[in-house]
Amino acid sequence: MIYRDYKDLKLSALGMGCMRLPVIDGDDAKVDEAATADMVQYAMDHGVNYYDTAWGYHNGTSELVMGRVLSKYPRESFYLADKFPGYDLSNMDKVEEIFEEQLKKCQTEYFDFYLFHNVCEMNIDAYLDESHGIHKYLMEQKKNGRIRHLGFSAHGNYDVMKSFLEKYGKDMEFCQIQLNYLDWTFQDAKGKMELLKEYDIPVWVMEPLRGGSLAKINEEAAKKLEALRPEDSIPAWAFRFLQSMPEVKVTLSGMSNAQQLIENIATFEEDKPLNKEEMDTLLGIADDMVKKIVLPCTACHYCVSHCPQELDIPRILELYNEHCFTGGGFIAPMVVSTLPEDKRPSACIGCRSCEAVCPQQIKISEAMADFTERLKG
Repeated sequence: MIYRDYKDLKLSALGMGCMRLPVIDGDDAKVDEAATADMVQYAMDHGVNYYDTAWGYHNGTSELVMGRVLSKYPRESFYLADKFPGYDLSNMDKVEEIFEEQLKKCQTEYFDFYLFHNVCEMNIDAYLDESHGIHKYLMEQKKNGRIRHLGFSAHGNYDVMKSFLEKYGKDMEFCQIQLNYLDWTFQDAKGKMELLKEYDIPVWVMEPLRGGSLAKINEEAAKKLEALRPEDSIPAWAFRFLQSMPEVKVTLSGMSNAQQLIENIATFEEDKPLNKEEMDTLLGIADDMVKKIVLPCTACHYCVSHCPQELDIPRILELYNEHCFTGGGFIAPMVVSTLPEDKRPSACIGCRSCEAVCPQQIKISEAMADFTERLKG
């Protein structure tokens, strides 16, 4: 196992994400505890020492299962991460109640790593509102030794992360972002990495395979990669991409069966960062993947000045592209829900004034109508 230095710790470069544990009969709330215990045993035996759970994973059962499974090992033999569930605004005034319950569920007296969960457009104002007492309480728990390292995870855009860091950056010791070779430009992970570097905050990675979509790519792209590294699997390329970035300390993978765990651990037994040719090839494949699905908006903003509804068309098209590429997901609906009703895609009146000035000749009104329908689903 590769280890990364973090302060006085040595963290396994591969961490076990506990959001996609094996389940029974396809029911996400029914974690297969026996299979999970076997996977944790294999992970422990092969040097994985970082385990990441959260309040909402598996409808609340992930913490319970991981608490029982990990209690069989010496507490100093692993690092446990949990998160405050600020993705649900109704939790904002319950930080003490939830934190105490999490300690009980996980059968531990402290968390090695604790995060503000999912800083995003929907909750940034609430997270920054000190009247909820979240930051103050978590800092107190850190002072008391019940949180060893405090950080945050973010699905929000660059500006949202910047707002959070401007207020709390001095107290953040790490940040977990969605980072993979597809999202390097598609979700501006590169810009987010540069922002974190300004604050000297190391990076934890979630969605290294983008929910599994990067585990299998088209045959033409696969052949390009196999020609460069015949010994590496397609999923391994996504991990090698991350091994090429010294800022990345822990890469979390949500593995739902033993085979995935075995293969991922094998990849992380060797540190094999990409050279320039390999990196350029991989990012070229990512660009091709995006171009086949998304609208080619360049955010020139000509459309905005011609929209009678004053819609932020480039931002909406960016969200539309994300939603189409992912085949759904929570990010786009979450962000759209934060927009005023008269600034959502449904506010488009189909006048096509924007299309008359679009250099890319995008059929914007059709995209707005389609987005509106997709969001209903």
